[in-house]
Amino acid sequence: MTTPPSASPVRMSRAAVVALGLLAISVGSLESVVSPTLPLLQRELGMSPAQGALLNIMLLITGALITPIAGTLGDRYGGKRVLIRLMAVVSVGGLTSALAPSLPVLLVGQILQGAMLGSLPLAFIVVRKHLPTGEAKAAIGLVSGMFVGGSMVGLLAAGPVAESLSRHWMFALPTFAIIGFTLLVSKLMPADASSGSDGSGIDWPGLLLLSGTLSTLMLVLALAPEAGSAPVVFGALVVVPAAFAAGWIAVERRAVAPMIDLRMLARPVVWKSCVVTFVICLGTANGAYLVPQLLDVSGEGYGFGASPTTIGLVLLPGALAATLAGPIGGIGERRLGPRTMTVISTVMMAFALLGLSAVHGEIWHIVVGKALIALAIGLCVTAMMTSVASSVDEGDTGIATSVLLVTRALGSAVGAMLGGALLTAHTVAGSGVPAESGFVTGFLTAGITAALCLLVVRTMHEGVKA
Repeated sequence: MTTPPSASPVRMSRAAVVALGLLAISVGSLESVVSPTLPLLQRELGMSPAQGALLNIMLLITGALITPIAGTLGDRYGGKRVLIRLMAVVSVGGLTSALAPSLPVLLVGQILQGAMLGSLPLAFIVVRKHLPTGEAKAAIGLVSGMFVGGSMVGLLAAGPVAESLSRHWMFALPTFAIIGFTLLVSKLMPADASSGSDGSGIDWPGLLLLSGTLSTLMLVLALAPEAGSAPVVFGALVVVPAAFAAGWIAVERRAVAPMIDLRMLARPVVWKSCVVTFVICLGTANGAYLVPQLLDVSGEGYGFGASPTTIGLVLLPGALAATLAGPIGGIGERRLGPRTMTVISTVMMAFALLGLSAVHGEIWHIVVGKALIALAIGLCVTAMMTSVASSVDEGDTGIATSVLLVTRALGSAVGAMLGGALLTAHTVAGSGVPAESGFVTGFLTAGITAALCLLVVRTMHEGVKA
C-alpha cells in the first residue's frame, strides 16, 4: 500500500502548457464539427432528424464510457502515458470519419473519437503534479477554456470547410492538428510517475457495471424520440440502467480499491458541480442542435435557409465568446469564487434560451443568443472544473474531473436528443420541415430548466478566493 517517496516532480514548462492548450483546441474542434453541419450530413446521408440527433451524441456515448476509465488509469499509471495512447485512438477515429462513405462507417468513427473526452482529466493530472497550486489552477482553467474555445472553433469552421472542400475535410483537418500537437506534447511534457503501486489492480466489476449503466442510459436517450411507437419496450429499457446503477453502487461500497470512491462523489462540491454542469450542458447542447437547424430551415415566417458557410459566420461571435470565456472563467473563479461565477453563467444561459424562445426572427437575435450561450458554458464549465480539480486529493484529480466530464456528456446528450425529439414531434406532415413550435418548445424547456438550476447554485459554498 505504501508508495516510496519520490523526488520532487519536474516542473512543467510554459511551452508544455501551451502545447497542452493547443491540443485541447484541436480536440475541441474535432468534437464539435458534426453539430453545425448536421443539416448537410442529413441531406447527403439521407438521415431523419432522430438519426441526426443520434449521430450528434454517438461521440458522447463513447466519451461517457471512456472518461472515468481514463481518469482512473491516469491517476494510477500516469496521465501523460495514458493521454498519448488515448490520442492515438482519437486520431484513428478522426481519420475513419474523414474517409467514411456512409452513415454506419461515420458512426464507427464517432465512437472512436469519443475517447477524446478522457483527455481533459489526464491533462489535469499532469498539471497538478508538475505545477504549484496557484499556477495549476490557472493552467486547468486555461486548458478547460481552450477546449471549450476549440469546440466553438469547430462550430465556426466546419460549415465553410464542408461547403468549400467536402464533409470529409472537416474531420481530417482537426485530426491532423491532433496528431501534430500530440507529438509536441509527448516531447515537451514531463512524465508523471505512476501511483498505482498498492497491488489492488483495476476494479473490473465496478468498471463493467458502470459501463453497463452509462451505455444503457445513453441507449435509452437515443431511443427516446421513438418511445411512442413501443412504450412498453421503452419502459422496460428504462429499468435496465437503474438495475446496473444499483449493482454498481453495491459493488463500489464493498470494493477495496473502488473505481470511484462514493464518499468523494457525495462531497457537496462534487455532486453540486455535477448537477449544475448537467443543466448548463443540457441548455448548451439544446441550443447547439436547434440553432443550426433554425438557420437551415425555410419555413413560413421563420427560418433563414442559410448555407453552411453562413451558419458558420452566424456562429462566429459565439466562438469568440467561448474562447474568451476560458481565461475569464479561470480568473473569475479565483477572484470571485465558483458560486458567483456559476450564478452569472446560469442566469446568462437562462436569459439567452428564454430570449430565443420568444424572439428568433432576425439573424441578430440568433447571433446574440448563441454568443451568450457560448459565453455561459465557457464560464460555468471552467469554474466547475477548476473548483473540483483543486478541491479533491491530488490522487483523485483524474476520476473527480472524469465524473464531471461524464455529467457534461450526459447533459449534452439529453439536450441534443431533446432538441431532436421535439423537432421530430413538430415536423409538418408530408413536408419534412419542423414547425416553429418545435424550436420554441425546445428553447423554452431548456431555459426554464436552467433557471430552476439556480436553486442548487444558491446552496453552493463560495470556495477559496485568490
